[in-house]
Amino acid sequence: MKHYSYDEWLRYVKDDFSNKNREELESHLYTCDQCLEQYLQAITEHESSLPVLSNETSFTDLVMAEVSKQKEDVEKPAAVKQSVKTKKPFYQQASFHYLIAAAATLLLTFSGVFQSLATYASAVEAPQNSKEKKLTVTEGVIDKTFAWMDSLEKKEANKK
Repeated sequence: MKHYSYDEWLRYVKDDFSNKNREELESHLYTCDQCLEQYLQAITEHESSLPVLSNETSFTDLVMAEVSKQKEDVEKPAAVKQSVKTKKPFYQQASFHYLIAAAATLLLTFSGVFQSLATYASAVEAPQNSKEKKLTVTEGVIDKTFAWMDSLEKKEANKK
């Protein structure tokens, strides 16, 4: 980061820079604490040469009035934009979209698509109900284990 010298900050305080250089120095002040310290020292040393405000209260009021005026100017175009309604094309309006959705629903209803979907859904569900319940892996292992244990018991009973 490039730092500016104390002499450059003095020139800035005395307004000896072009607008481009002033903007560079001002933007640098936002990011550099070291240069901000030097700038504040330059202002403190040359405070006597800076203009004195005769009435600080009226100056503050004038500044605040200008800020309010500029704020209103910035906000006015947005308000003007809202008050002037631009007509959207018909295909971008919500009523057009609702009309298309209603027409599609009626078309699908009267063509029998929804009925065939219902028939298909019941056909998919029906085989699951009629088939035997499939055993899970755990249940299969348990059944095989009990069958094996039963066969062992029968062998023991036959030996005796």
